[in-house]
Amino acid sequence: MASVDEQILRTAKEIVVKFIETGRVSPTGFPEAFQSIYRTIAETVKQPPPPPSDGSESQG
Repeated sequence: MASVDEQILRTAKEIVVKFIETGRVSPTGFPEAFQSIYRTIAETVKQPPPPPSDGSESQG
C-alpha cells in the first residue's frame, strides 16, 4: 500500500486534472492550484481525529 503522502499527492493530482479538464483551472494556474489543493488535503488527512462521541447529544 502506498504511503499517506503518496496517496495525498495522487489525490491532489487527480483533482487538479479534473479541474483543468472542466476549465476551472488553466494549465498556467496549475502550480498555485496544486499547492492549495495538496495543502488542503494534507491538513485534512493529517489532523487529529475528532474525540469519540459519548452519545449524550440529542438527535432531534
